Amino acid sequence: MNLEQKSNSLQQILKDLTKVVVAYSGGVDSTFLLKSAVDTLGPQNVLACVATGASLPQSELTSAVKLAEALGVEIQTVEPDELSDPNYAANKADRCFHCKSHLFALLTDLAKKRNFNHVICGHNLDDMDDYRPGIRAAKAFGIRSPLADAELTKDDIRRLSRKLNLPTADVPASPCLASRISYGLEITEQRLKQVEQAEAFLRTFGLVEFRVRLHESIARIEVHPEDIAKITTETVRSRIVEKLKSLGFKFVTLDLQGFRSGSLNEMLSEDQKQKSL
Repeated sequence: MNLEQKSNSLQQILKDLTKVVVAYSGGVDSTFLLKSAVDTLGPQNVLACVATGASLPQSELTSAVKLAEALGVEIQTVEPDELSDPNYAANKADRCFHCKSHLFALLTDLAKKRNFNHVICGHNLDDMDDYRPGIRAAKAFGIRSPLADAELTKDDIRRLSRKLNLPTADVPASPCLASRISYGLEITEQRLKQVEQAEAFLRTFGLVEFRVRLHESIARIEVHPEDIAKITTETVRSRIVEKLKSLGFKFVTLDLQGFRSGSLNEMLSEDQKQKSL
């Protein structure tokens, strides 16, 4: 299908769902899905739900709420409290499954109480070929993925978002803070805050797409190769080391391979991945 056909398919899928709760994060995919649902069904038939908690940076929560309000849709925050789940805190390969299970359980209950027919999320067609245990959770709870059903890829969504003048059209992907913590290392609120504060500081140097990965007492910084010079000048380098050590890191390192999404998955064997699918 071409882009117009995919867009039309999405509209028809949404029409068939009639009244929806949108699992909303303020990112590229969920914002486009929310906008499409509002335009297709009317704001009275759409509820945007954003999960709060330590795994979502406060700055992203604030931006998500403001954007949903600008779209004229009702927004409600929910707090899944996944940190209380030992299966999530253990931070094994299936961490995302447990996290999303908590969220989707809340959203399906909320949909029933508010008389919404379906819960939908922003999984796109590209996600179906990636390692994403959260998709298994969506299927387990009957969560619909209209973008993937309409065969919309990430690039398609960005192109359509530009046409709609959505501010998220070219925003880099920003998975939850837990994705920065090395597998097998317990997820705690303190560690999530540690990563959030470290990334907030690095952002002040003009970095847009990067990660601070937490490995025990080590901060492993990933930036695009062209951005390495920004943080390795003596003044900036020393400021970064000083700040991150003040946050509790004992060692501060730069990954010379550069930024790549989901780099912690490189630690997993194919057997570990298969067990969590």
